[in-house]
This record gives sequence, structure tokens and C-alpha cells, in this order.
Amino acid sequence: MTTHALRVVGVDVRSDSRWEGFLERHPDAVIYHHPGWLFALEAEYGRRCITLACEDTAGRLRGVLPLMSTCGLPANLVAGHRAGRRLSSLPRTPIAGPLATDPDASDALISTALERIRTHASMQLELKPVRELPHAHRLVRLPWRQTFVITLPDDPERLRFGNSRNHSRVRWAINKATRLGVEVRSGEGERDLKSWYALYLDAMRRNAVPPRSYRFFSALWRQLHATGALRVLLAERRSAGRTSLLAGSLILSYGKTAFYAFNGSRRDALSLRPNDIIQWHAIHDACRRGLRWYDLGEVSDDNEMLTDFKAKWGGAPRRLYRYYSPDSSHNVARESSQSAGDVSRRGEGRANGTARALSAARALWKRLPLPVTAKLGDWIYARL
Repeated sequence: MTTHALRVVGVDVRSDSRWEGFLERHPDAVIYHHPGWLFALEAEYGRRCITLACEDTAGRLRGVLPLMSTCGLPANLVAGHRAGRRLSSLPRTPIAGPLATDPDASDALISTALERIRTHASMQLELKPVRELPHAHRLVRLPWRQTFVITLPDDPERLRFGNSRNHSRVRWAINKATRLGVEVRSGEGERDLKSWYALYLDAMRRNAVPPRSYRFFSALWRQLHATGALRVLLAERRSAGRTSLLAGSLILSYGKTAFYAFNGSRRDALSLRPNDIIQWHAIHDACRRGLRWYDLGEVSDDNEMLTDFKAKWGGAPRRLYRYYSPDSSHNVARESSQSAGDVSRRGEGRANGTARALSAARALWKRLPLPVTAKLGDWIYARL
């Protein structure tokens, strides 16, 4: 597409260095725009990303937009437009919408994405921008989850986690973990990654959430670990001559932001505060490396326990938004009206029935063997 001397083209991020060069210059670029993340998604989904770039007449990039199509779950197995066919930026990714130097480039990228779904009546466009899109007047904006972001000081010694009472609460947890012999180290190879993945599977089953495949994490490791953009922090305890792995987290970073991305932990070890000491190390490490923000990740509004864990680190809550093509699905308008409180009696009945079904499904999920949850999670994420 060409607009006012701008042209949107598909680029090959494997061979076109302009993509990474643009990310290095753009202040809002995050790890989820990085080719390494895109390649890991391709390994997980078994399909290629669509990487659109807006260039001027001199061939300079003015914007980029990574996209991937999803086939959706069959027969509306899960209610809601997010389970249908989408052209998304990007699936199973918190933020990765269009990046542009100016509104014209952003508009050109969005227009091209809309053109790609125009001939597919059942497909919708889904954008997940780092910041709200002020010029996306053709798209429907829906509120998504909150994330908690810590603004990091220049000096790690100046880190403070909320008010004095909250900071003391964090320090108490760290002191307890240290006193009980919990130590944190960085994972050194895929053997450590596999050990962490076993904890991750168990934690996801406890929370009744489908897990990502090991194939995805292995691809992330190969693409990003050597560059320092992926760190695996492991909390261990040595007792009676044996070392036990208690918890582990994957931390992703690029530009000026680090992301607390994935976690796994032993339920019987939570009293040792392994997740707290991992966060302590991760946040201080990000500060020492000169990063500006530490993003604790999105959390659903009804998950009070996880919200409390993330809020106690002193991060400022920030609402994320999703943008959808306006005429691709009646579900968009329906969910938008529901979010505003306009729910009919029939809608309430459906919502109650869905809630009961989800509650039963969660209870069943927690009883499944871990290998089964891994296979089911892989099947689900291949479609969402």
C-alpha cells in the first residue's frame, strides 16, 4: 500500500537489518517486537509471522507491524471473539502492536492490516499496542488487563518498593528466604531450562491455565539467551548435601524494559519465599544493567492473589487495551457493551452458564497428569 510517498511492504526480518535497526532507534520497542520472539512464535505455531514495514521513498523505515494469523478454536469451543480467527499482533503476546515514527506511517500499517482481512468475513484484526492508538478511529478499543510497571532509578541502592511499610514487607520476605538458605542463580543451559519447565507445568496446572509448549521455550532460549535478552533465574536450596529447585522465572529484556514473563514454582516451597527472592534479584539486575522499567506482567482483574504479589513491588498499574476491526465480529460490540454494564437478562444467564462450565473445567484441569496438560496446552495455543 502507498500513502503520501509512504509504502507498506512485507520484509524478511531474517535478512533485512532495517527491522532491528528501527527497533534500536524507537523508544517504545520491546522484546515482543524482536525477531527472536517472532521466531519462537513461529516454532510454537508452525507458521510464519507477517512482518509489515512502512518505508519512505529513500527506503528508510517509518514503522513496523508484526502479525500472525490464528485459525481459532472450532465451533466456538470457548466463548468470545478472542477465540475466533484473528490476524493478531501478536497471539499469546501481551503487547506488540504497530510502532511508527509518525501518525501517517501508523495509519498506513493499520490500513494494510485491515485490507488483509477484508476478504475473510470470519477473521478479525487484533492489535495490542504498547501505548494507546490515538488515530485508530476505525478500530474498536476494548479494555484488557492491567500490568504493573516499576520505574527504575539509576542506582540500585535507591530502589524502594512502595511506601515504608510495603518496603519492609518485601525486605522481610527476602531476609526470610536468605536465612533459610534460598539462593538465586542464572540458568546456564537447556538442562536448567528443562528443570524449570517441569515446575512451570505444575504451576500452570495449579492455576488451571494451559501451559505453553517446551518447543516454544527452547526456541526462545536459542534465539535470545546468548544475547542477554532472556534470563532464567532459579531459586534453589541446599540441604543435607542435596540441591533442590524451588522456583524459576524467565525474564525478557530489550531496549529499556525488562519483563517478568513466565514463572514456575513448587507449591510446597512457597513458604520459603523463592518467588520473592527471584523478583528481588531480577529487579536489581535490571537496574544495574541500566534499564528504565521493569514490567511485572498482566494480571486479570479477578486474580486478587497475583495482583497483590505484583502490586507490593511498588509498580504503577497500567491498563492495557486491545483494538479490533469494527465489523469483523458481532462479539466485539457485544463484549464492549457488556464491559459498560449493558447486560440483558438472557446475557446474564449465558454468563452464569459459562462461569459454571469454566469452574468445572478448571477443577478437571487440576486433576490431569502434567504430560496431558502439556499436550492440551499445545493444541489450544496452536489455534488461539
